[in-house]
Amino acid sequence: MTHPEPRTLIFDWDNTLVDTWEAIHHALSVTFQAMGMQPWTLEETRARVRRSAREAFPEIFGARSEAATGIFYETFARDHLDLLRAAPGAADMLEALAEAGYDLAVVSNKTGGFLRREAEELGWDRHFRQIVGATDAARDKPAPDAVLLALSGSPVSPASGPEVWFIGDTDIDLTCAHNSGCYPVLLRAEPPRAGEFDAAPPALHLDSCRALAELLIKSH
Repeated sequence: MTHPEPRTLIFDWDNTLVDTWEAIHHALSVTFQAMGMQPWTLEETRARVRRSAREAFPEIFGARSEAATGIFYETFARDHLDLLRAAPGAADMLEALAEAGYDLAVVSNKTGGFLRREAEELGWDRHFRQIVGATDAARDKPAPDAVLLALSGSPVSPASGPEVWFIGDTDIDLTCAHNSGCYPVLLRAEPPRAGEFDAAPPALHLDSCRALAELLIKSH
């Protein structure tokens, strides 16, 4: 498999490095119920949650988005660390990549405070030069602002192209990679479906954290 050699690896967080769907789904269910709305199923939550609450809630809850945001974050703050689970192979992958000298960062649409607390809980904050969450930059993914913030102080410039890999599991991640000029990498067990990423195709698909580590450590 041929690929450009990266210097910086920017990772999505939820469903890429960790599994927090249970916490997200529970907080959304509580919020929908408080707003008098029918909660989504877990499958609907997995399919629909892409953008940050700052961007998505006004469309979902309209004039009540501020109240809904408060309920969601209060619920999430209470439970998210108890329900936090590392993705299979993620801990070993990050350790190996850091030891190999890769510059590592996170860009997520999870609120920055929660994101950094989860990284600390897992002991992974030591691996990342920057951990950027929703509301840390002027705009959230898929806008390039958060990537530009994550690259501040990095050994590469925002225009370094293939030297910066953006690694995630959703269309929002790949769109963000394209918008910010990064090399777009899809990291998930399922291969891309026909037409799924026509607007922002991945340059590379890997089915596990272990596969990513093996690819990069072997070629480094």
